Amino acid sequence: MTRGDGSILQKRYTDKRTGKTRKTLTLYIKYYVSGKAIVEPTGTTKYFEAKTLLRRRLGQIASGRFVGPDVERTTYEDIKDMALNHYRANGRKSLDRFEDAVAHLSQFFLLFRVRDITPDRITAYIAWRKDQHAANATINRELAALKLMLRLGERAGRVLLRPYIQMLDENNVRTGFFEPAQFQTVLARLPEDLQPVFEVAYITGWRVKSEILSRQKCHLDLKAGWLRLEPGETKNKKGRIFPLTPHLRQVLERQLERSRQVEQATCQIIPWLFHRQGKSIKSFRRAWVTACRNAGLTARLPHDLRQTAVRNLERAGVPRSTAMAMVGHLTESVYRRYASNDEAMLREGGAKLDAFHTLHSPSPRPIAMDKLPTVRGGREDSPYGASLGQVRRRGQKRGYREVFDPVEKRLVGRDGIDPPAPGFSVLSGRGA
Repeated sequence: MTRGDGSILQKRYTDKRTGKTRKTLTLYIKYYVSGKAIVEPTGTTKYFEAKTLLRRRLGQIASGRFVGPDVERTTYEDIKDMALNHYRANGRKSLDRFEDAVAHLSQFFLLFRVRDITPDRITAYIAWRKDQHAANATINRELAALKLMLRLGERAGRVLLRPYIQMLDENNVRTGFFEPAQFQTVLARLPEDLQPVFEVAYITGWRVKSEILSRQKCHLDLKAGWLRLEPGETKNKKGRIFPLTPHLRQVLERQLERSRQVEQATCQIIPWLFHRQGKSIKSFRRAWVTACRNAGLTARLPHDLRQTAVRNLERAGVPRSTAMAMVGHLTESVYRRYASNDEAMLREGGAKLDAFHTLHSPSPRPIAMDKLPTVRGGREDSPYGASLGQVRRRGQKRGYREVFDPVEKRLVGRDGIDPPAPGFSVLSGRGA
């Protein structure tokens, strides 16, 4: 081969048994990128196949599309490990959810090289998950995990071009909420140690697992009247406080008294605000599902209490900025997903609209007669050039009604249109 076209070679090694120098059976290619020599194994013993790979590498270098052997050998497993290490190193609280998404992705992409994860393969994955009846929101979380893997691989120089990933449309407006009577029915069927937990969730809208069950006694200030979340403990890493309303204070004081009794009976100090016989509560799903089923409510989630609290704040007329600070929403777009309108709120809005129209709509303007009817020749006449009986009959046909006043008689249009002015006949062509 001519100078600058690279070379095909066999590496030499020393046989440990005989001490002789030998050549490898596998062929290698050698070429230069920006003055740096790169030796790449071809994985073949055939000269023609090695030459074909060398020409492909030289063509990529000349066109500026060279990716290198490390990039080509990058597999899905490599970028998956990068993403998992990223989550663990940064202490992400959603690691368990991310691992669920990775588990589904691994079933499909496990043996793929990254260069083979193309948009059509991603579309095939979406169709495969659809066949498993996965929701659009679930698939989107998995695609977001794949996006993170590819982005971290690109940052590490192991991925050259990230494929385009089209996210699915999802209806993420929250629809589940509890009316007060429904919540009380479920609450009565929960175990005693979980009742205060869900009462606090119903009032505050805080997340049950990460924000309520993690509270300790030091986070409650009865004197100042606050329940507190420290910075870094919430999903958005920002601290939060909630005022102790009379009902919330009553629930927490009752829980403190219960904890004091358990401490005296077991001779131990309980740091947790909510506990199960002195130990922190780790699981509540089975108790929640059983209580909802016994109450006649299906497909209800503990997270629905968060939406219920947002709706209650809206009903109470709390300013939106204040409600967002109390519940913990950073953006109004997320808050609006929780502040859905139910039928009761819509009926209340309709009643307020009707009251507004009743208050501000103009009443029909009565038109007074210039004078009271007079009697001429045994017949009662009208100042409009016809008898009063004719005016009544004609007026009723034209849509007018009589309004009797203690002082005078008036004719008022039913549709708000004034009757003919004095001096003009209300009769047809026959005249008065």
